[in-house]
Amino acid sequence: MSDPNLLTGMEKAEDAGVYKLSDTLALVQTVDFFTPIVDDPFTFGQIAAVNSLSDVYAMGGKPLTAMNIVCFPSKIMDMSILRDILLGGLDKMREAKVTLVGGHSIDDKELKYGLSVTGLIHPDRVIYNTGAKAGDRLVLTKPLGTGIISTAIKAEMADEAVVVEAIRSMSCLNDRAAEVMMDFHVHACTDITGFGLLGHGCEMVQDTDVGMVLDHQAIPVFHGVKDLIDMGMVPGGTYRNRDYRIAMIEQAKGVPDYFMHILFDPQTSGGLLIAVQGDEAEKLLEKVHKAGVTEAAIVGEIVAEPAGKIVVR
Repeated sequence: MSDPNLLTGMEKAEDAGVYKLSDTLALVQTVDFFTPIVDDPFTFGQIAAVNSLSDVYAMGGKPLTAMNIVCFPSKIMDMSILRDILLGGLDKMREAKVTLVGGHSIDDKELKYGLSVTGLIHPDRVIYNTGAKAGDRLVLTKPLGTGIISTAIKAEMADEAVVVEAIRSMSCLNDRAAEVMMDFHVHACTDITGFGLLGHGCEMVQDTDVGMVLDHQAIPVFHGVKDLIDMGMVPGGTYRNRDYRIAMIEQAKGVPDYFMHILFDPQTSGGLLIAVQGDEAEKLLEKVHKAGVTEAAIVGEIVAEPAGKIVVR
């Protein structure tokens, strides 16, 4: 049975569910958790919390409360590790002005951590991942390559400077970019996570009357990522993302094959991909930069043809 107050739920590939409470108020709800991608427990907690909160920001909402989700191997790991993970998560919740209201933990052979997050939004101001219009320009707010770098971290092959930059980015909330975009005519938005830029881009144009063109030279990428690809540090998720979406992708001549790995790379706690009215893109980018999101860039545009496809040029 359908519920008229459910503005978006499981039927669509949205970043979060939205439930209307009144003409002026709706709940935004999401949940996310994953295994560690860095060695330091506190940093892992920070990244996992930021990643979970990001889905609410992508919808244009303001996160309000959160609950911890913990799977912890208590028989083989010291409880101090769990304490530091939870402190890292709490650190980012406090930064986001989110109240921790509880949580749930189980004993598991594999460590996992994340949050269930509830936020608020006006029902008429929800930004979905579809709805982009021809002529919109695309703003990406964080560099790509965290999946490749995380693979290199696990293999102990990552340069320390590269790791520091990736951690800094993954630990950075998307709140400032989300706040800025609400002052513009944004027609669609999503956060770039496990499906990679192309996977989430496909969700924006699939079964719509518009397509997407990405300028590979304009897309921000972490330093050293190409070298890691050359070393074979490509996660399995990259290939799964490619195999699932390749029919929707056109790779123009001059776009190197290695760069397609970056575009399909599964991101952790990535940036927002914002489709904004074309004549407002430069101003939005300027305000995002002034807000401290300095690596944001205009990376492409929404086009009428080819509909339902992404051209990488």
